[in-house]
Amino acid sequence: MVLPIIAATIRLRHPDLFSVGEGSIVDDFCYFSTAVRIGRCSHVANNCSIAGGRAHTFTLGDMSSLSAGVRVWCHTHDFVNDLVCLVPPGIEFPKDDLITGDVTVGNYTAVGANAVIMPRNTIPEGTVLGALSYLPPGSELEPWSVYAGTPARRIKARNRDAVLREVERLEKALGPR
Repeated sequence: MVLPIIAATIRLRHPDLFSVGEGSIVDDFCYFSTAVRIGRCSHVANNCSIAGGRAHTFTLGDMSSLSAGVRVWCHTHDFVNDLVCLVPPGIEFPKDDLITGDVTVGNYTAVGANAVIMPRNTIPEGTVLGALSYLPPGSELEPWSVYAGTPARRIKARNRDAVLREVERLEKALGPR
């Protein structure tokens, strides 16, 4: 068994809702304020921020990665329709147009540096989101594709067979779970 490595300088708002799979690494200076499940042999690079509160979950699949500076939002304000400010404790101030939802990044995926992923998104198996890309809430992506841009758009297909050959070799080297 290959133990996960979790840096000493990360901030967990809800440590009871944080799990990291075998052989995975979470680098320094990351912030997590939502429930987090990280799969096997995956990597969250430095300075990533995954936010959204206890009610929402961020999932990173097996053999997947978030590059440095990625931002994932499971809960955010609607900047068009809402006042965006801090409300002092003890004051009830309902927000009418919050944008919320889980974010799932599937197996064998990658998210490039400084990309931003908004709520209610699933990045399907084998899909890559390029650096500096923006994925609006509720986007629909095709598996085994490369996306990039602001907003993200499909660039081309990803070589599924080549990637799965590498997955097979790595799983064989790792042995049984």
